Amino acid sequence: MNYSELTLATPEENLACDEALLDLCEEGLAGESLRVWEPSEYFVALGYANKVSDEVHRSFCEFRGIPILRRCTGGGAVLQGPGVLNYSLILSAEGELHNIPATNNFILKHHQSALSAALHAPVTIQGHTDLAIGGLKFSGNSQRRKKHFLLFHGSILMHLDIELVEKTLPFPSREPDYRVGRSHSDFLMNLKVRSELIKDALRNSWKASEPLAQIPEERIAFLVREKYSQPEWNDKF
Repeated sequence: MNYSELTLATPEENLACDEALLDLCEEGLAGESLRVWEPSEYFVALGYANKVSDEVHRSFCEFRGIPILRRCTGGGAVLQGPGVLNYSLILSAEGELHNIPATNNFILKHHQSALSAALHAPVTIQGHTDLAIGGLKFSGNSQRRKKHFLLFHGSILMHLDIELVEKTLPFPSREPDYRVGRSHSDFLMNLKVRSELIKDALRNSWKASEPLAQIPEERIAFLVREKYSQPEWNDKF
């Protein structure tokens, strides 16, 4: 499997990169890959079907200059920014990954095992696609599927300003049972470890050792220009 530590300059480029890498594989121009990236500025990443008015404190984000962008995968809105480690897996959508539930189960169990060993802590799978320790969520995940390949990506809270999450995101319109009405501050946790520890755990777990041979720069630029920077996409719901 290919591996890259690839953080691009803007939030739009980082979201577009995941979709571009998926497209590259779907077109038969690349193989399975693992990408990790760490944003340097805050932005809200909406799930594909999220309504901005329901999931984001827009006035606060506009006041603070925090962009509100829509990703191509499902799930809920998250605050991205310094202190968040993101990973993106592009995998063949076959065998144990033949549908959404099977894929969630396979990948999350993979990560549960790898991160439990790395953190020396009992990581649990909660809700539909969360990872938690002691009932506190530190990772949310989502996917997008095409005919032959899928994108499965997630964010891992390392040192995020959780007070800022409270200000940017209202209580979500949908909550997993294990949240039981808790505020962001009472529900989320930072791992507070070196990002290299988590990167190594993921890389070793997926046996991702080959450098990514091709960065689809033109496709990323096209997606930023035509999609991820456009109000028609970001404000579509």
